[in-house]
This record gives sequence, C-alpha cells and structure tokens, in this order.
Amino acid sequence: MVMNEAMARFNDIPAKSEDSLSGLSFAVSAYFLWGFLPLYMRMLAHVPAAEVVTHRVIWSIPIAGLVLIVLGRTKDIREALTSPKMLAMGCVTAALISVNWGIYVWAINSGHALDAALGYYINPIFSVFLGFALLKERLTRLQWGAIALAAAAVVVLTIDAGRLPLAALGLTVSWGFYAFFKKSLPIGPNQGFLLEVLILSIPALAYWAYLGGSGNSHFTTDMWLLLGCGIVTSVPLMLYANGAKRLRLTTIAILQYIAPTMIFLVAVFVFGEPFGTARGIAFPMIWAALVLYTYSMVRNRDK
Repeated sequence: MVMNEAMARFNDIPAKSEDSLSGLSFAVSAYFLWGFLPLYMRMLAHVPAAEVVTHRVIWSIPIAGLVLIVLGRTKDIREALTSPKMLAMGCVTAALISVNWGIYVWAINSGHALDAALGYYINPIFSVFLGFALLKERLTRLQWGAIALAAAAVVVLTIDAGRLPLAALGLTVSWGFYAFFKKSLPIGPNQGFLLEVLILSIPALAYWAYLGGSGNSHFTTDMWLLLGCGIVTSVPLMLYANGAKRLRLTTIAILQYIAPTMIFLVAVFVFGEPFGTARGIAFPMIWAALVLYTYSMVRNRDK
C-alpha cells in the first residue's frame, strides 16, 4: 500500500494550479543535488569534459529505464522511439542538453565555476526574453528592467575580461532553449529524459569505444566515479521534472535560485575562485534583476 502510494506520487500527473508537498520535496531535492554537483565533478577534473559527458549519458540509461519499468511507462518510450516526429524533437532537446552538460563540466573543472553560477542565474531572465522573442509574449516594465540589468551585468564582465563570458552565456542559452523545446515534447518528463539519453547513447558509445581503442579512456582508473555520473545526472533531472509538474510557475521561479547560489558559494569558499571588482559589481546587478523578475511573477500571479 505504501509503495503504491509512493509510486503514484512519483508518476506523471497533470500540472496543478496549487503547490503540493510532493512537488516541493522533488524540486528542492533536485536543486540541492545540483548545488552540490560541482563537488562531485571536481573529483573528475583530470578527465576531459567530453568523456565525463559520455559517461553521464551511458550510465543514466539503466537508471531512467528502471524508473519507467517501476512506473509501468515503458509503452510510452516504445511509442516515442517509433514516431519520427517525436524522435526529431528528442534529437533537438538531446543535443541541447549534451551541450549544456559539456559546458558545465568544463566550467567546473577549469576554474570557471562562478561562470556556471552566473549562467544559471541569468537563465530565468533569458527564458522570459525567449517568451517575448519567440512566443510574442508581452513583458512588463519590471521584466524589461530585469533583462536590462542582466544585460548590463554581462557588459561589465565583458569589459573587464575583454571578451564575452562565453561559458556563462553558453549555459544560459543551451538550458533556455532546452527548456523551451522540452515543453513541446509530447511525452512525460521521465520518458522524455530516457528518450534523450537513448538518442545520445549512439555517439556516446562510439566515443567510448574510440577512447578505449586509443588507450585514452579513464574508465579503468576512475570506474566508480564515472559510473556514479549516471546517478548524479539522472536523479536530479527526474526529480526536477516531476516536481515542476506539481508546483506553480512562480514557486519554481523562486526555488531555481537554490542551485546557482550553492554553486556560487562552493566556487568562492571551497574552490577559492577570485571574485574581483567586476564580479562584485555584476553579481549584485544579476541578483537585483532576479528580485525584479520574481516580484513581477508574484504580482502577476496575484492579479
């Protein structure tokens, strides 16, 4: 009885207009796991980012597959694999998430964890802009103010470094478009994730074979850490996807700051990355933009 109730809570259900305790638990758990993820990835700093992403893909498959078997949703994934339209859409989201993972791993392991935090801070504001640019959604003055502040922060960092903060912008754009296209994928969140990693498994397995053949694979020396990539990748994503279906958009908008804040703290106080004057100006501008964005979301909800 308890197991059946637990599975029902974890299963795909229609989104509700009110928050649920299970949704809050799923989402908060996902964001905390993402917040601690840099500590795990840093243990793989000696492994190239492409190889880490390869194992994130390969070892996510059995975990995601097991979840669908337990939930009794394997029929959905079989139908998706035989639908050319759904496969094409899955290829788009799979490509975007793989790019996001690659940039993230590189940023964490090359001393740019603050750029990763910045990228995920900017993401909700970028998503608002995407709604305006692609869906013709009307933006409020507060939302325009948030976009302007975020853009100004990027300008400050660009002037200071003499180049665009490409890692941060890459994370923002790849995740923003991933979330945008993911909404159009007519399949549940757990099924969608398995579909994506199954699509990515083809190049991932080919690359792993190449690494093994060329003697450049780290799997024999770092087997357990690379196997664990499947857990640290699939579990938070599926927790988030299921939590988002049970929470209001405004709640998700507020909770999503947990992960980049934790990444920021880890970067500064654990990894010892320099904060500097430019970041001391840019990050408060981003935080102010997020306050405007969140306030506009809450105010619009209450109307």
